[in-house]
Order: sequence, then C-alpha cells, then structure tokens
Amino acid sequence: MTRWTTRDIPAQHGRAALVTGTGGLGYEDALALARAGANVVIAGRNPAKGAAAVAAIRQAVPGAQVRFGEVDLASLASVASFAARLAGEQDSLDLLINNAGVMTPPQRRETRDGFELQFGTNYLGHFALTAQLMPLLKKGRDPRVVTVGSIAARRGTIDFDDLQAQRSYRAFHVYAQSKLACLLFAFELNRRSAAGGWGVQSLAAHPGLSRTDLLFNTPGGPTRTIYFLRRVFRLLFQPAAQGALPTLFAATDPNARDGAHYGPDRLAGTRGYPTEEPAPPRALDKAVAVRLWEVSENLAKVRFA
Repeated sequence: MTRWTTRDIPAQHGRAALVTGTGGLGYEDALALARAGANVVIAGRNPAKGAAAVAAIRQAVPGAQVRFGEVDLASLASVASFAARLAGEQDSLDLLINNAGVMTPPQRRETRDGFELQFGTNYLGHFALTAQLMPLLKKGRDPRVVTVGSIAARRGTIDFDDLQAQRSYRAFHVYAQSKLACLLFAFELNRRSAAGGWGVQSLAAHPGLSRTDLLFNTPGGPTRTIYFLRRVFRLLFQPAAQGALPTLFAATDPNARDGAHYGPDRLAGTRGYPTEEPAPPRALDKAVAVRLWEVSENLAKVRFA
C-alpha cells in the first residue's frame, strides 16, 4: 500500500455518515468525510463540544453538510433515543464509525445502566447503537461499519467470570478488554452479515499511538502511569489527523477488505500510514466472539434483525 492520506479519499457525495466522538479522532474523521462531500452526523454526549466541532468543520469546509447528534454511549436509553431520532431524520445510513470511548479511569466507574464504564461505553454502547441502526444501514449504499480498536487490544482478554470488573479492577486491563471486545464484535458482525445476506461490510481499525484528548478526558483524570507516558514519550504519539487515517481508509477506500483490520504501518503499528495488519489472535476466536455477542444482546437488550 502506498502512503495513503486524506487526499486519496474517494468522493463521498450522496453518502450519509455517522461518527461517534466529537474530538480527536472522531473530529478528524468527520472533517475528512465532510471535506470529501459526505453528509456527516458527528455524535457525542456534550452539546457544547458538538457545536464547537460542527462550527470548526464548517469553517474549514465552507458548505459542509455536518450536524451534531446528542448521544451518551454510557446510557442505553440515550442510545435508543438517538437511533430513533436518526431514523426519523433520514431513510438510510451508508457509513457508521464506532469511535468514541473512555480510557483508564483510576477508579472503577459505572454507566447509567450499571456496567463498568469502559466496557459499557467503548464496546456495549457501540454494540447497541449498531444493532439499532442496522435497519438504516441495510438500506444504505455499499454500507460499512468501522469499529475502532486499539493496540491495547493485543493485551486484552475477555473475562466472562468478571466481565464488569466487580471483583478486580485494573484500569488498563479493563480498557484492553473493552477494545478486544470491539474487535471481536467487528469480525463477528462481518461473519453474521455475510451469512445472513445483510449486505453490510464490517471492518476494524486502530490509530496506533496518537495525540488525542482521550488520555486526559477520562472521568477521574488520567492515571499516573498514563500521564507519565504521555508527557515523557510525547514524540512517539503521532497527530490525531495521522492516527485517523487507518479508520478513514477502512471507511472509504474501495480496496479496503471486508472483515479486515487496519492500522499504521511503522514501529509495530504505533505510527505511520494505513496498512492491513493481522488482528490479535484472541480477536479471531470465533467461539469467544459468539459467546460475547449473545451475552451482549442480553445485556444491551437488543437483537440484530
């Protein structure tokens, strides 16, 4: 693969896209898609940040088709309400980027539904959102779902005996589990779509190490370890716009392969330009993926039609 950049994004005119997350990678995704001509909804829980993101995109791209959608991924009721509103506003959806998240709060926290915050926001909220937007996606033109993972997923395991970290909470371990769950979901969605004839592509991507607000916008503030690594090794973190490239490639390029996993091409996937890379072996465990899917449907009270 050549050094793919946003200049290589095909024209997106007539395509409807939804990106979760109003800052960092989510903002860069929405900006690039709007610049390519897509009709973009940038979704998040903070209306003020959402309005600022929309204003910045419109300033950078005069005439951009972009609007904010309020959704709190840590609330299943909010996810359901948002999906219902979107279905009332448009007939189809061509692209969904599951991006937003939280990272390593020092103490265990819960979503409004009582799930561990990282598992509930990074993974389960997106699982529920995708399920409830599936009718719109099935009506889309060459629809794709891109779920954003992390290099942390390489360290993840799915602990079905303590999925909500009630017995033992280790911040990074739980974050890694949530991101591994995202990858398992992306690949299982690919398999189920193919088997069921849904016509929806499902891909996964990760940003490597990127300078975003994620490390510092976590409830409770960053752990000492995260703060130290971010400050001391700042030069290892690439700009958010660079980190967004694998997701944008997976979302828009005709050569992006359904069911594949994309990340940066240099320094063990920590920085660089988009490339297809092997997913962590645990993300390819079909038995774990099926079990997690079934557990998640019961927890989120959703079914994929």
